[in-house]
Amino acid sequence: MPILLFAEHDNTALSDQTAKALTAALKIGGDIDILVAGNNDLDGVAQASAKLSGIRTVLVAKSDALENQLAENAAELIVSLSGEYDTILAPATANGKNIMPRVAALLDVMQISEVMDVVDADTFKRPIYAGNAVEVVQTTDATKVMTIRTSSFAATEDGTSTAEIKNVDDHASDAGKSSFVENILSQNDRPELGSAKIIVSGGRALGSEEKFKAVMTPLADKLGAAVGASRAAVDAGYAPNDLQVGQTGKVVAPDLYIACGISGAIQHLAGMKDSKIIVAINTDEDAPIFQVADYGIVADLFDVLPELEGQL
Repeated sequence: MPILLFAEHDNTALSDQTAKALTAALKIGGDIDILVAGNNDLDGVAQASAKLSGIRTVLVAKSDALENQLAENAAELIVSLSGEYDTILAPATANGKNIMPRVAALLDVMQISEVMDVVDADTFKRPIYAGNAVEVVQTTDATKVMTIRTSSFAATEDGTSTAEIKNVDDHASDAGKSSFVENILSQNDRPELGSAKIIVSGGRALGSEEKFKAVMTPLADKLGAAVGASRAAVDAGYAPNDLQVGQTGKVVAPDLYIACGISGAIQHLAGMKDSKIIVAINTDEDAPIFQVADYGIVADLFDVLPELEGQL
């Protein structure tokens, strides 16, 4: 039962989201090939992919049309290779969510989204209702197309051997349906939210953008942590959209999640409740966040955070 894993990368380095999706592929079982698609400078990404444990072959597609992994071009590439595979999967990142539905549509099969556990080769678990229920999905499709919720899987370590690297440039093409204009990225020296081991996250109780930065930043710097925010804080303009954690933001599962002034709406809990240790700071002892917290502090965050920073 061959499996094709679409790699997440930035044309320079392989994302650890790929290694986490590989763990799900290994649970499904069978030979696993990894597809690395991008520009003409993919050698480092290909070598890193070849070192992952359990990989049979690394398929490398280099083309200007694939540099920015536009959904139309990437989907055409995957579909052209799909005949040899029973299962095609990708991490549930922005790229994965953009590309895989198009692959499923072109293959005329359903997509199984946000897989969080593998029961067997045809049966999977995925969250529904903002993570308040878990749906068990069994598929009879000849080709299974899915995205993997990487926060539910540990990363697969490098193996002792190196997989074969095979060039598939002849499958790459420009569908001519879209073009890349510009990529505007926020500059951040801190760890990326999706891969950070520690996250300090703030809510509406912080009151303003100035207070958000003044209170959250020093603690995050001391901990070497990423900074997150609830949707309420983002909507109020306290923090930029790329820091949003939750159902409509980023799903994270760090070793430590510190929720400051976040009440714990179900949409936010859906994005962080798989964290290993959750610390909640809130003045309302009945706040829903305390139902998922390992440690709770009923106090004013403006008193607690400076004191915590001082102790650190």
